Amino acid sequence: MILIADSGGTKTDWTLLHSPSPYVKHDVVTTFKTQGITPIHMSPSEIRSILEKELLHELAIFPRAALVQSGGFEHAFMENLVVFFYGSGCTPDHAPMMVRLISELLGNNKVEVYSDLMASARALCQHEEGIACILGTGANSCLYDGEKMVQNTPALGYILGDEGSGSVLGRLFMNAIFKNPQYAAIRDEYLKETKQTQADIIEKVYRQPMANRYLASTSLYIAQHLDNPLLSQLVVNNFRQFFRSNIDPYKRKDLPVHFVGSMASTYTEQLTEAARLEGYTIGNIMQSPMEGLIEYHR
Repeated sequence: MILIADSGGTKTDWTLLHSPSPYVKHDVVTTFKTQGITPIHMSPSEIRSILEKELLHELAIFPRAALVQSGGFEHAFMENLVVFFYGSGCTPDHAPMMVRLISELLGNNKVEVYSDLMASARALCQHEEGIACILGTGANSCLYDGEKMVQNTPALGYILGDEGSGSVLGRLFMNAIFKNPQYAAIRDEYLKETKQTQADIIEKVYRQPMANRYLASTSLYIAQHLDNPLLSQLVVNNFRQFFRSNIDPYKRKDLPVHFVGSMASTYTEQLTEAARLEGYTIGNIMQSPMEGLIEYHR
């Protein structure tokens, strides 16, 4: 029995795998969602509460009947369970806490906890060497040797870094529509469509929480207006800076660059163009790492 978790700030996706024999690939028994778990921002008691109320409930309700149908046995369910938890904020400092909490809840099972970047590397590259990247609200990347991450360019967040991300695209967009006369028509249309003023935007960016998410939300507008060459080029430039700042330090233009996340899946054409201009080859692109993690752990 294998239980895989892919967790972010909003939700955690869980997939339960089962194989009746060591010689047979695991099948998906059930999938479900719980609240997001981020140990870097949550206390042990908050995490324990989510696991107890939501995870245990899901494991108690769904898997048993499916396991019987697939040849499994209920009494062996918990004792044979192996857990792989991947999550945002699962740094080396916080991973031991997650291992302890999950182990205490499920018994003396094998529990391994890794970062969301490791999830992306395993999902995208499987057991092959490559460069794995996350492009969503934030951005990150690593050089992966087929077993472990061997190099990582620090992401530094949307103020100091995160090139290629949705939040940085939003920052570039806001800068362009208010400072570049070429974007005047886009500015007027955007403010009318979103019913905002310049003062509203300043308030949300500088005085309200989650400014990175607010900036990333402009991607919804940009994605709907990619027929405008100015906006399409803005996306390409954002991705080109990602390659220059984050991927060039690996000095491995011989390797494919793989991506997971909403920015990569939404702007595939612009991402491919940016890679071409910077001398890189695009590999796999996934919306979410779960599909790749299932294949990796099967």
